[in-house]
Amino acid sequence: MPILVLTVKTKPNNYLSTMNSWFKNYKGIILLITGIIIGSIAGAVLGNKVEVIKPIGDIFLNLLFTAVVPLVFFAIASAIAALDRSQKLGKLLGVTSAVFVSTVLVAAIVTIIAIWIFPIHQHLVASPITEAITKKPFGDQLTSLFTTSEFYQLLSRKSMLAMIIFAVITGFATLHAGEKGKAFAAFLHSGNEVFKNIFSLIMRIGPIGLGAYFAYQVGVFGPQLFGGYARSMALYYGVGAFYYLAIFSLYAFIAGGVSAVKRYWKNNIVPSATAVGTCSSIATIPANLDAAKKMGISDAIANITIPLGGTLHKDGSSISSIVKMAVVFALFGKSFNNAETIIIALAMTVLVSLVEGGIPNGGYIGELLFISAYGFPPEALPPAIIIGTLVDPMATLLNATGDTVAAMLVARFTEGRGWMKPEAP
Repeated sequence: MPILVLTVKTKPNNYLSTMNSWFKNYKGIILLITGIIIGSIAGAVLGNKVEVIKPIGDIFLNLLFTAVVPLVFFAIASAIAALDRSQKLGKLLGVTSAVFVSTVLVAAIVTIIAIWIFPIHQHLVASPITEAITKKPFGDQLTSLFTTSEFYQLLSRKSMLAMIIFAVITGFATLHAGEKGKAFAAFLHSGNEVFKNIFSLIMRIGPIGLGAYFAYQVGVFGPQLFGGYARSMALYYGVGAFYYLAIFSLYAFIAGGVSAVKRYWKNNIVPSATAVGTCSSIATIPANLDAAKKMGISDAIANITIPLGGTLHKDGSSISSIVKMAVVFALFGKSFNNAETIIIALAMTVLVSLVEGGIPNGGYIGELLFISAYGFPPEALPPAIIIGTLVDPMATLLNATGDTVAAMLVARFTEGRGWMKPEAP
């Protein structure tokens, strides 16, 4: 008599593979948060005794500050030197740049308004972490922000913006040198790869360095610091959710009315899930390209706007940048309400959005940039890093999914009202 054998196939490897992939994507965040938690507990338990480990945190910060200047220089100069001089993108590139900058500024302005409505400083100024920063006249501040009087001063983290401008000039000079500049271009590309690896190696000790720093902060100033961080987090995720649902819908409506809004949200589910799952704007590019086609955006626009947006368009980072600035200002007992501060903050936000994209751990570079621009000491960096780490999933969601709605706006302003192609199956 034949025997019927039923075989049940299981796929345990798929589950393990998914978990391993998730851990790989969030490994850096998990390790940083673990280090901070352990350090904070040690500070709360041991009190002032943890001052002995403060040099560990200082060493980590010094390594970051040492690596950041050459890293940003080589990254920017090599990227410009690699441009193809024969490419003429014309109106499309101009409109794309205008849309990217405009949406980044809108994100920053919305966040500034939210900070005015729900102020952070009330929960942080009770224990400023160091002395107040000396205020310079606005003209002197702009001069020192954009230029230096000596070449060697470009190597200082306090001259980050001046160094970035010099890197841009160097990149274009290398590009225009043509064949004669090829050897120097190769040097720039090689330097970029070397310093990216140097920065990645330094960040491996990030959990230890930040853990030591927070142990010192909690031990000396008390755990009440975390009340301000919690409020900052609530503010960021609240503004982020509003921007994701309301402002993105508004952009889609401007691009193509109600039908564009419907198409955007119908096809934005996969990119959103990909962004949160991978925590990477670059990894979301394939999903965004597919979604853009289904939204009715032409391939000519999508194939330029989406990849550029993955690197240069960072609405979520814009919101994060303003929140981090507000927290740092509050910790140092400074006002974040005057016009000079806001103008520089908006300029820094645009620069941070551009700098972050092509550099591993680029958010930390952005933090170093605004800290240097405002003249804050190294102690300002760890609070900005922890906030940037905790908001990273929402920031990635906004950064990545903002690219498709930006492509809608680019299509509207380059192709007119009839830009929307028939809905793809």
